[in-house]
Amino acid sequence: MNAKTDNDFDAIVVGAGISGMYMLNNLRELGLKVQVLEAGDDVGGTWYWNRYPGARFDSESWSYGYSFHPEILKDWRWSEHFSGQPENLKYCQFVADRLDLKKDIRFATKVASAHYDEAANQWTVTAEDGYTARARLFITAIGPLSVPQMPVIDGIDDFEGEAFHTAEWPHHPVSFENKRVAVIGTGATAVQLIQEVAKTVGHLTVFQRRPNWCAPLHNSAITDDEWADIQARQDEIFAHCRTTHGGFIHDADPRRLLDTPEEERLAFFEKKYAEPGFGIWMGNYRDTFTSEEANRILSDFIAGKIRERVKDPETAEKLIPKDHGFGQRRVPMETRYYEAYNQDNVELIDIVADPIRRITRTGIELESGARDFDMIIYATGFDAVLGGFNRIDIRGEDGQSLREKWADGPLTNLGMQVVGFPNMLMLVGPHNAAGFGNIPRGIEQNVEWVTGLVRHMRDNGLDYVASTPEAEAAWTEEVIEASQKMLLTRTDSWFMGVNRNIKGREKRMFLLYASGIPYYRKLCDAVAADGYRGMVLR
Repeated sequence: MNAKTDNDFDAIVVGAGISGMYMLNNLRELGLKVQVLEAGDDVGGTWYWNRYPGARFDSESWSYGYSFHPEILKDWRWSEHFSGQPENLKYCQFVADRLDLKKDIRFATKVASAHYDEAANQWTVTAEDGYTARARLFITAIGPLSVPQMPVIDGIDDFEGEAFHTAEWPHHPVSFENKRVAVIGTGATAVQLIQEVAKTVGHLTVFQRRPNWCAPLHNSAITDDEWADIQARQDEIFAHCRTTHGGFIHDADPRRLLDTPEEERLAFFEKKYAEPGFGIWMGNYRDTFTSEEANRILSDFIAGKIRERVKDPETAEKLIPKDHGFGQRRVPMETRYYEAYNQDNVELIDIVADPIRRITRTGIELESGARDFDMIIYATGFDAVLGGFNRIDIRGEDGQSLREKWADGPLTNLGMQVVGFPNMLMLVGPHNAAGFGNIPRGIEQNVEWVTGLVRHMRDNGLDYVASTPEAEAAWTEEVIEASQKMLLTRTDSWFMGVNRNIKGREKRMFLLYASGIPYYRKLCDAVAADGYRGMVLR
């Protein structure tokens, strides 16, 4: 791997979020000449773009940050158990400055294409501004939730008031006081947003297509004594996260709900509901993920909590999902979200019963009539997992388009390689366990495995790595089989690749890997130990 000119590199990494920064650090330590291309003006990825009010971790802050650098662990202190976006971005900036990463990042660079040159065994990456760079290795660190998706509604451009998508929130303060605000969507982002907007808004109208099961976050400031305990146990905390299915501090209770007496399981539910974080989901009885009957019992408990918290029975029923059970989508964590609907100035509209016909110059026209608004907020999520790849014209051997290859669903080897695209390595891509939990814990596994592969290539004078078709077919089958054990495959969600705002994305196809980060790590390590079985190296 020998970079020759200013625009020739050993590796190009796309994205300067959590995965891209760590990848850059590791490749530089191997002695490679690396450039990171980042669309934003700073590091941070998710935490650079998603600045909407209420944006914060749903993983415990002290389990989310990097574990690889003792000095960063010692010198950074989290202020809350579930830190908010401003602090999360500051953390990313702190890491970038401490490791002097920015000198190798080209900001404000949105990648338009990446084409593989077979004769040169090299990738040419071109940005929208015309900048071009070349490298042997092309590594994507674009994140599973990086491409905002607007809803398919007529007239969006006609609205003359303020309008924002949550993932493209302005960098200046936005006031809701004395304003008529519409929020379209009730997914995880919308839940965080709505509970904040409701505090100061003149009048808030929430437009909901399908409700989600939500649970209390129970966030709080970290006291000095708590921080001293966390620092003393940092190695223990990260070691524990390496053993849990999703990389969280929470892991499924080994007991089966259906084997537990009713009084005992009710007490267990109450305990988990009162605890901070994902314990009510990820730390529940193990059969709530696989048994319809066990999941129904848990869902009934959560529905009861919603009915207790929302005063109007009709509104409460609108907020209780009827088409899927608790935990079959990623659970939005909330702080007084349900109580917001008890306010006289907050209204919930079911757009299945009363559909949106169009956006108008002054607001939103429903089937039942027109509503005027000063501001419309689109909390309509992302083109999840695939979107970051589809918006780049990625072409491998013989000019094959990745977008076309994946037209009927992704095909990968370990979620990190694709047949026909040599020297392209994906971090937190489709069919990867990293996107299915506490993402930084999966990111570290991904980056460290790729680092090991690149080190092996460097030490053995190799400059070409490609998946075999047999390995790709076997891994894709493993992904499908693993997902079929879980109830979450039975409902539409971004996990399942369904997005009704994107043409052709009505069919369910599991986009991640469901057997958990520890098992995924074991399989990846076995491939490496077997001489990178299933890969052609030369």
